[in-house]
Amino acid sequence: MGQPPLASGPHGPDTLRPLLDTVLDALRTGTAARGGPLPTGGPDTVTARITAAAGHILPDHGDPDALHTLVTALVEGAADPAHPHCAAHLHGPPLAVATAADLAASALNPSLDSWDQAPAATALEALVTRALARETGATDALVTTGGTESNQLAALLARERHGAGLRIVHGANAHHSVPRAAWLLGLPDPVAVPAPAGALDPAALDEALTHIPGPHLVVATAGTTDTGTIDPLPDIAARCTAHRARLHIDAAYGGALLFSERHRTKLTGLEAADTTALDLHKLGWQPIAAGLLTIKNPDDLTALHHHADYLNADDDTDAGLPDLLGRSPRTSRRPDILKIAVTLRTLGRSGLGALVDHVCALAQDFATLVDTHPRFELHAPPTISTVLFRPAHATDTTVAAARRTLLTTGTAVLGRARTDGRLWLKATLLNPHTRPDDLTTLLTHVENALEGHTER
Repeated sequence: MGQPPLASGPHGPDTLRPLLDTVLDALRTGTAARGGPLPTGGPDTVTARITAAAGHILPDHGDPDALHTLVTALVEGAADPAHPHCAAHLHGPPLAVATAADLAASALNPSLDSWDQAPAATALEALVTRALARETGATDALVTTGGTESNQLAALLARERHGAGLRIVHGANAHHSVPRAAWLLGLPDPVAVPAPAGALDPAALDEALTHIPGPHLVVATAGTTDTGTIDPLPDIAARCTAHRARLHIDAAYGGALLFSERHRTKLTGLEAADTTALDLHKLGWQPIAAGLLTIKNPDDLTALHHHADYLNADDDTDAGLPDLLGRSPRTSRRPDILKIAVTLRTLGRSGLGALVDHVCALAQDFATLVDTHPRFELHAPPTISTVLFRPAHATDTTVAAARRTLLTTGTAVLGRARTDGRLWLKATLLNPHTRPDDLTTLLTHVENALEGHTER
């Protein structure tokens, strides 16, 4: 038996072509077998199917059909974000052009920890990150795995600038990664400021900054995970300026509103942030991962400088080879910037803006549908593309059970959020191919799931 073929090199494309046909056939076969947004049967059934398909994971002799078998099983058991009734999380369907670009990145397999492993990717990353940073009013940006890493990295840069006594002050609506960042970095316990109606209260923030010893890192949110709410950014920025507090804005969800002429004004005040989290595998339709942290003051990046002679020897950097270790706390890094660059160039601002506008309009349509339905209650008009709703007069137990019925029957994938002391169903509409009749059917599916639960 000869050596297994490689994905790159002069013979790489010819080797990949039949394998891509195999993968595409498995995608079709698995999708047809699933038949809906989620596999039926729940965790035990899915585990049994995967176990049967996987067989012996490390057999004595290889199986030439393993690619088709396992991809088919994975697709059949997947939650498909491209299905219009898969709308639980900030997990959107990737654009085909971005996915194709990701294939090229995987085949070439450059690693952005030294220039000699990724010459072109290094140059492309510098171009794209600075262009996206300018969109937020910053000067530079680092590529991250998503909002969690961006928030943790923002806290790290703030700690290195202001010292280990740094106190994080965030809204009660902030992402869980914010207080977790304080724990990971050994910072004092963060302060959670009230967020009535889902948005950080500037007056309560002012009170906290006045009476709690600093230095402070204030974390505001532009698009909360539960409701999509955007904090009052200009007012928060003004309070930070008055108290000389550093400001980080978690815009992992809402940051892509910058591409929309219709919605970008919702992000007024974003330019005041010292750092900003963006996440284009949410409202940017990229394959995971596609996060960024934008940085206003390039001097902040000196905190990430690290020396490893085999990667950034002084004489190499003096000779002009870029030093990449200061661009991330990670060492090996995929060229995630390629798919982002291809998407930006292919769709342009108008194309991306149209996608943003479309899913925001879908959310408004679904909210209207809920609000005019006698059996359902709408939490609030959507800010971005998230809609919270619940069956009227139902208990939390009924809401949770109906959601699990939808999941185990493979009918629909809806999230859950607790706010106002009650449990709500969450529809996060990120699929630009969703149609109005899909929304009507989704609500009908929820009605049908409720029929199996007599408690109201």
